[in-house]
Amino acid sequence: MERNAQLQTAPARTRQETIDVFLDAAERLLIGSGAATVTTRRLAAEAGLNHGLVHYYFGSIDEVELQVLERFTARLVERQRAMYAADVPFLEKWRTAMRYLEEDLEAGYPKVLAELWSLAWNRPEMRARIAVTWEAWRAVLTDAFDAAIEEYGLDRERYPVKALVTLVLTFNNGLLIERLGGIDEGHRELLDWIDDWLQELERAKGDSR
Repeated sequence: MERNAQLQTAPARTRQETIDVFLDAAERLLIGSGAATVTTRRLAAEAGLNHGLVHYYFGSIDEVELQVLERFTARLVERQRAMYAADVPFLEKWRTAMRYLEEDLEAGYPKVLAELWSLAWNRPEMRARIAVTWEAWRAVLTDAFDAAIEEYGLDRERYPVKALVTLVLTFNNGLLIERLGGIDEGHRELLDWIDDWLQELERAKGDSR
């Protein structure tokens, strides 16, 4: 009787609010215990909602997890675009981006991405959806690095923007995957080496004025 009274007095949620509650719960589970533990009933229990609503709103656990990744990526991409749009030297933007890597690791984004990537190896439809999120990152870096090439007066044949973007995407992902595995050997040295190179570009930019 008391349970029924609670249900009757609980505020009604909109469709989007219910979806967000499920996505929040799924994000916590993916970060805390991994994709293998995200079942319909466990997700519903974590969200405090009826398990039948999982299928009603999403159709499958795969869809829930993909929407978690897409929502998470959208938040971070928006943050990156705002950061790269700031009126400061590219060196400062780069340093901020490297600090964000630490924040993202702490927040669990690399783990969510890695968990779903591993599932997607044998699921073509999931792989295609994840590729779209990766292209969102590529688009952000393409715009940022294109502007940096202009800022530093770099030779576009020697420093093609697509190559730079792919290099940074690949090494960022490698750093984060290793960090998830408890490995950080050489990471600081690599980031310091890149920072030194950018400082040289900054000095050269100042000397040419």
